[in-house]
Amino acid sequence: MRSLLHLVVSAVAVTAAVPYEQYILAPPSRTLRPVSIFRQHGPLSSPKSLLDNAKAHGQNLVLDGYNSSVTYDFGKNIAGWVNLDVHSHSGSIGVTFSESSLWVSSAGSDATADAALDAPLVFNVSRAGHYQAPNKKERGGFRYLTLVNLGTEKVLLKDLWVHFTAMPHWKDNALRNYSGWFHSNDEQLNRIWYAGAYTNQLVTIDPKRGDALNLLGIITSNSTVEGPLEWWVNTTITNGTSALTDGAKRDRLVWSGDMAIAVPGIAVTTFDLISIRNSLDSLFVLQNATTGLLPYAGYPFNLLGTVSFTYHLYALIGVANFYLWSGDKVYLDANWPAWKLGIQWATKQIDETGLANITAPSDWLRFGMGGHNIEANSILYYTLGLGAMLATDEGEAATASQYTALAAKIQQAAIPLLWQPSVGLFRDNETTTLAPQDGNAWAVRSGLVSNASQVAAISQALEARWGPYGAPAPEAADAVSPFISGFELDTHFVANRTDAALALIRRMWGDFMLDDPRMTNSTFIEGYSVTGALHYAPYTNDPRISHAHGWATGPTSSLTTYIAGIQIISDAGATWIISPQPGDLSEVDAGFSTPKGKFSSKWHQKGSTFHLSISTPRGTSGKVGIPLPGRHGKARLTGGPVKGSVVHGDSAGRYWIERLKGGNYEFVAVAV
Repeated sequence: MRSLLHLVVSAVAVTAAVPYEQYILAPPSRTLRPVSIFRQHGPLSSPKSLLDNAKAHGQNLVLDGYNSSVTYDFGKNIAGWVNLDVHSHSGSIGVTFSESSLWVSSAGSDATADAALDAPLVFNVSRAGHYQAPNKKERGGFRYLTLVNLGTEKVLLKDLWVHFTAMPHWKDNALRNYSGWFHSNDEQLNRIWYAGAYTNQLVTIDPKRGDALNLLGIITSNSTVEGPLEWWVNTTITNGTSALTDGAKRDRLVWSGDMAIAVPGIAVTTFDLISIRNSLDSLFVLQNATTGLLPYAGYPFNLLGTVSFTYHLYALIGVANFYLWSGDKVYLDANWPAWKLGIQWATKQIDETGLANITAPSDWLRFGMGGHNIEANSILYYTLGLGAMLATDEGEAATASQYTALAAKIQQAAIPLLWQPSVGLFRDNETTTLAPQDGNAWAVRSGLVSNASQVAAISQALEARWGPYGAPAPEAADAVSPFISGFELDTHFVANRTDAALALIRRMWGDFMLDDPRMTNSTFIEGYSVTGALHYAPYTNDPRISHAHGWATGPTSSLTTYIAGIQIISDAGATWIISPQPGDLSEVDAGFSTPKGKFSSKWHQKGSTFHLSISTPRGTSGKVGIPLPGRHGKARLTGGPVKGSVVHGDSAGRYWIERLKGGNYEFVAVAV
């Protein structure tokens, strides 16, 4: 097995030839300047002098009087420390930040607390020269930056730039060195894939500047606050030099649930496994050594003592995901005792029904978690399946059998108790008829539901609930959750309803989350309302919503996994499946690298012909599912071991070629 050091070296080594660089949003340098002016107010002159393309002109921005301001637009969401070159010898300059154009203000920045705005960053000028924000005033996410004169005298500024701080462990000129790529004939899908990749870069931070929730429990949604609140980020949240967190601006903490979406997206884009490992390690070091309970979130949020059944399981899933993509058996061996202790805590919640009875209400900020909950039990079913595979790799056949038996009992109990045939969806628990998005998506994603007609019914029923801005999560009032909708995408793909999955991606992530003018047009938001308002039901303070949240990046991995069809099955790709789902697309080119080597899938379809080229590393093995063109379920196939034979597709219209050795193959299917 490969060591972690080898993983890091491998990820860097494969980046030179990555195609489609024009879509990458990460900057080529850590020195960033604004690209345009969003608005200006009061007496001032030469505001364009601080733009990126105007530095050679040698002019100064002049803010002539109190409250004169200019809001600069960096063109995309960024992160970092503000730097100013000031020509004046005295004065006071305020700086405010906003991810969304909706919260641009000279009075304060968009929020991190449960009430009010964040206070301006103030530079009190005592001499001409360079001024830089202190380390703890790193702003983790903003597209808009406002300079405001807080004094009565004129101030002159020669330069403004931001030192970009995301991905702190990557070299300054290497931020665009992706190991994965995606391209299709749909430009919107291409932009969505790369926006997800960039979002996950922006939420990868220096762990010494974590935790934006400094006023948690002090300022609440019921607090009466006059004026903006101070903010800072200076808490060490993990070991190492980088950490994967939930959000760029907020919370800047390790949350295992968020990682369930972010980790696969990172694996197929930057392969930044070291940040993932640092964050997972920070959770397991907090595990209760007696009970096995893992924290709801990392330090310092864990000090609240909040218990979450689902997030406990997500931490266990994180270990399995890291092992899947890294193939690092040494890592698994070291974490296996803690993993078994963790699953033991979870299975102790199973009662005489065969289902876990949930008594801890905390989850992804949805409401009503409790009882024999379908989401929680589906995630437990899935985690037990992962545990059986891990136990097999650890040589513990009896443990694997135990986990498999427990999972089977969950499946046997959940479906008759919670399935609503007249609705085509599961109810949340036995005390309600509410049909949650999370539980139904997870019932399919986990494999709890394996009947094809039932899977299709769930997919169709979920689609029927969509509004103009995406898929609702009724378990969270009027919320649209990009987190849970990422799992819903899996439901539609598993149901072989590819057009539905693509429609949701385009409607929700493309038309709204990426292209709405209130968004950053570069990163993905934490949550919003079914009405299209930038209001997220769990919060009362709308400006605190994060516009760069790793849990919102589901399409990035989904497009690679399902549309390109590349699935890693074991040990960094020792075994694999490539089975594209074309939908309404005509061509796709995608791939990524692991320590085993490069995996790629390139296909195009035209009329009655489907052409697929794949590449997988030598020494690996897998199978290929070729979607047959046309509607007749048979085609003449050439490629690999098939030499022009007429083949018949399965119920999903695919023809499978098993036991292929790693290498390069081309397949051509012509409908007959």
